[in-house]
This record gives sequence, C-alpha cells and structure tokens, in this order.
Amino acid sequence: MTDVLIADDPLYEELYDIRREAAEMGNLVEEDMNPAMGALRDRGAVQKGFLRDLLGLERYQRHAAAQGGEGYTCLSFELCDAAFRDYDRFSSKVYARQADEGGLGVLEMDEPAHRAYRATIQPMFLKPKTLTWWRERWINDVVGALIEKLKAHDRADLNFQLCARVPVHTITRAIGMDGDDSLVFRNALLKSGAPRIPAAERRAAGESVERMLLELIAQRRAEPADDVVSGLVQAELELPDGARRPLTDREVMVNARVLMLAGGGTTWRQLGITLWALLSRRDQLEAMKADRSLVDRAIEESLRWNPTDPVFSRFVAEDAELGGVFMPKGSVLEICLGAANRDPARWDHPDDYDLHRTPKGHIGFGIGAHQCLGMNVARSEMHVALNALADAFPNLRLDPDAPAPYLTGGLEQRGVSAIPVLLT
Repeated sequence: MTDVLIADDPLYEELYDIRREAAEMGNLVEEDMNPAMGALRDRGAVQKGFLRDLLGLERYQRHAAAQGGEGYTCLSFELCDAAFRDYDRFSSKVYARQADEGGLGVLEMDEPAHRAYRATIQPMFLKPKTLTWWRERWINDVVGALIEKLKAHDRADLNFQLCARVPVHTITRAIGMDGDDSLVFRNALLKSGAPRIPAAERRAAGESVERMLLELIAQRRAEPADDVVSGLVQAELELPDGARRPLTDREVMVNARVLMLAGGGTTWRQLGITLWALLSRRDQLEAMKADRSLVDRAIEESLRWNPTDPVFSRFVAEDAELGGVFMPKGSVLEICLGAANRDPARWDHPDDYDLHRTPKGHIGFGIGAHQCLGMNVARSEMHVALNALADAFPNLRLDPDAPAPYLTGGLEQRGVSAIPVLLT
C-alpha cells in the first residue's frame, strides 16, 4: 500500500470539499431542500418546470441538451420509478455533450446500444464479484490501511480521512493505475469538465486524462493484468445485428473515464451521509454495532433518506404524458429521487432515518436499464468501511467541540459538510 493513500495531501481538501465543489460548479444550495421537495410532491406528482425553478432556486443546467428547452419534474415514487423504466420515451441522450459526442459512454446511450456496451462492463460489477474480487483485491486493503492510520489519532474528520479516500483509491487501483496516480488523475478529470475554469486549462486537463488512460490501455493490450481495464480490453462487444468485435481504445477509455468519475465521487458523499445519519442517532449506531446484519440496512436507509444524487434528467424523445401531464418532444424531464424516496404513499414517517424500518425497494441508485452500474461496488465499500470503524473505534462519536455537520453541496450532488469525530 503506497504512502499516498494515507498521506496528508492538500489535494484531498481541494478535491473533497463538498461545499466548495458546488460553489465552483455554480449550483451550491446550503439549505436542506428535502422539506421543500416534499411539499412540491404533495402539490402534484408531475409538474411543469425544472426542479430548481419550482423550488425558487437559481437556474442551473449541467446538461447541454437541456439548455433552452422546456422542463418538467416528476416527484412521486410511482411515477419516478415508471419514468426510469420507460427508456423509449425518456431518453438518456440528455447526457450527450455537444462538443464531445460519446464522451460519457453508456450513460448517454439508449437501447439497444446501451445494453450491448453495458454487457462488456457489467460482469465485473455484479454483486458476487464485489463480494470477492473487489473486496479481496482492493477494498479490504484500502480500508484497512486507512483504519490503521486513524488509530494513531484521537480525533479526525472522516470526510477527508476515510470517506474521500476509500472510493478514489479503490477505483484507481481497480482500473489498473498505480495508487500514486489517484489524486493527480482525479484532479485532471474534474478540471476537464469544470465549467468555470478557463477553456485552455480545461482542454489541457482533458488531454492529460486521455493520455494517462491510453497509456494504460496500451500496457494492458500488451500485458493483461487482473483489473478492470484488462477486462474491457479482453471483452467482446456484441452489436445489435449479432456481429462481435473488441472494444476500440477510445471505447475502453471513455468507459474507464466514466467509472473513474463516478467511482471516486458518489460513494464518498453517500458514505459521509450514512455516517452522519448514524452518528447523529446514537441508538441506531449502537444497534448496528451490536447486530452487524444491520450494516446493510443502514446503507440502504441512507440511500433512501438522502441519496447523494437526488435528481436525474431525461430527454423527452417523443410527445409523452406522465401523471396526466403532457410533455412535448424535445423537452426535459427531471426525475426527483429526493422527493420520490420520501413519498408517504410508500413509506411511513418517510423523513425519518430508521434502519429498523421494513425494507422496501428505493431508487437511490436509479432503476431500470440505467440503474447505477457501480452500485454493488459502492455498497461493498460502505459495508467494509462501516464494519471496520465499528470494530476499531467502539467509542466513535461526533466531536462536540467542532461545528455540527450539515447537508450541503449542489442540489444535484449532496453531501455532508464535514464529519468531525472523536475516536477514543
């Protein structure tokens, strides 16, 4: 395990400050918007208008395809679930970049191309693989090294010292890069898509990302290893017409880039939300420590209660009606997971975090054809981290002398301000 994993690198604070990340993107929302989203849902399951407009927030569009079009928002569990599954009418083409068509790989594809390309990646991300291959090769070692580092301290900010590091070092090693490249690569990756930095700097960052990935792909074509890029290099793409071929270097690069972007970000924020929920509810933390079968319940309840990505967009591919509301072709539908996962029509006391509630399927990872590809890796990372913390620090608690954690970030990517804790 290399030193960069446990080093006090200032890049962690630069890359994993949830509030600053949103401020730089231009979509910062400090207030907890769950009550407002719930009130909006209670007024209508589908409404005309983008979610931020309906909430009275400043307009922010992260998808080029959504610029200038009409917006609609879906808020109930039943209709959000239905919209995710109806990929013919509600298309992922909204993710396509005008200047870089194909830059987000499977995220922006519709069926049947999406199914064909996803099949080249999916086998490495199925649950049995994440419980064995992922944990044994990467997750256990990464978490173990971080826990040992924490044992030398009386207090910590788990956001920077654990939550940020587990996913970025796991996915970097799993892709096939040296762990020392983790922060350098992520820094370039985020800058390559940052709208508020100069275009020349953005292009240079994008070129660095492509160079690093293409060099890795060339190495793995010459000498395959036991990692994700080697798996993609060796995979065969079965096209809708039945023809089969290997993935091109660009196809491997695009998919690896998406995995690195998502794998280093969403789990960081969701693990923080889960820890915040437990540390703020001592009885539930103690229950989980006493009965480790509740660890997975704690994770699923976190994903329901506060999904880190509470809104997803879809392009309306043809004139459509949803919940009695007509949406013309070319408009954009925003699917509000935040409101859907707290729908009182599905859950009792939905605003409460309660790991004892009877499990029901949520849409914290989306649902349908585009359900999060890496969800089982994320669950494994959080499972191992929560168990390791409970084993190593039986007196773990929030630091009463530090500012209280709060929900922050963009409306589109939520997280916790910090997780200051006492370890002993």
